[in-house]
Amino acid sequence: MTARGWLLFSLMGVVWGIPYLLIKVAVDAVSPPVVVFTRCAVGAALLLPFALRQGGLADTVRAHWRPLLAFAVLEIMGPWLTLTDAERHLSSSTAGLLIAGVPIAGVVISRFFGGAEHLGARRVSGLALGLAGVTVLTLPHLTGGDARSLAEVLFTVLGYATAPLIAARRMKDVPSLHLTTVCLTLAALAYAPAAALTHPTALPSASVLAALAALGVLCTAVAFVAFLELIKEAGPTRATVITYVNPAVAVAAGALFLNERLTPGILVAFTLILAGSVLATASAGPRRSTRPVPWSARQTSRADGRVESP
Repeated sequence: MTARGWLLFSLMGVVWGIPYLLIKVAVDAVSPPVVVFTRCAVGAALLLPFALRQGGLADTVRAHWRPLLAFAVLEIMGPWLTLTDAERHLSSSTAGLLIAGVPIAGVVISRFFGGAEHLGARRVSGLALGLAGVTVLTLPHLTGGDARSLAEVLFTVLGYATAPLIAARRMKDVPSLHLTTVCLTLAALAYAPAAALTHPTALPSASVLAALAALGVLCTAVAFVAFLELIKEAGPTRATVITYVNPAVAVAAGALFLNERLTPGILVAFTLILAGSVLATASAGPRRSTRPVPWSARQTSRADGRVESP
C-alpha cells in the first residue's frame, strides 16, 4: 500500500474506532433514529457546499442513482440504526469487537460479486478462527433480549461488508465527495420523520450534544470521504481491514471513559478475530504459471558465449 494509503488507513482506524463510545454516550439519552438522523444531517450539511462547488452533483445522481441508493441503504440507513439500537444492550467494546468480522464477511460476499480470489487453506483457516472468536464473544450473551442485539450487529456486519464492493465495482469514477453527500442526504431524509416523532422533550446534556456533534463532523463527514478514498487506493477488501484496528480503539475507549471491563474472554475473542481476519484477507500472492516454458526461454547464456540449458 502507498504512503497515502497508510495515512488514510491510520486515520480511519482511529476515526471509526471512537463512534462506539460516542454512540453509547448518545443513545443513553436520545433514541437511535435521532442519533442516526443527527450524524447524517450534520455530515450532509457540512459536505453539501463543497460538493456543489465541485460541480456535477446532479449528473452524478442521474447517472448512478441505483448504486448510490444501494450504498446508502447498506452502509448507512440499515447498519447505523441496528448498531445504535444494539448498543442499548451491548457494551461499546463488545460492539466494536463484533464489527471486526467485517473483513471475514467481505471475503465470502466478494465471491458473489464476481470476485475471483482463491480461498486456499490459509483463508479457510482464517475464517474458522474468526468464527471461533465471534463465538467466544457472543455465547455468554445469547440469552433474553441480547440475542436481538447480536442479530442487529450481524446485520450491520453484512451491510458494512457489502457496501464497499458496490462502491468499488459500480461507482469507481464517482467523486468521493459526491457519493458521501448524496448518501448522507438520503439517509437524513429517510430518518427525519422517525427522529421527529422520538425527539427528546428536554435539551440533552453537554456530553450528549458533544457526542452527537463529534459523530456528525469527525465520524461521518470526515471519515466517509477518507474511507471512500481508501477504497480507491487499496481496494474494497483491504479497506475493510480498518476494522482490525477499530476494536482495539473501541475497547480502549470503553475502558478509559466508560469503565467497561476487559475480561479474559474479550481479550481471547479479539485475538482470534484479529488473527482470523488477517489470514482470511491476506494476499494469495502471484500464482505460478502451469504452462510449459518454451525451450528457447529456458536456455541461458554463459560468459564464454556458449548456450546452455539449465
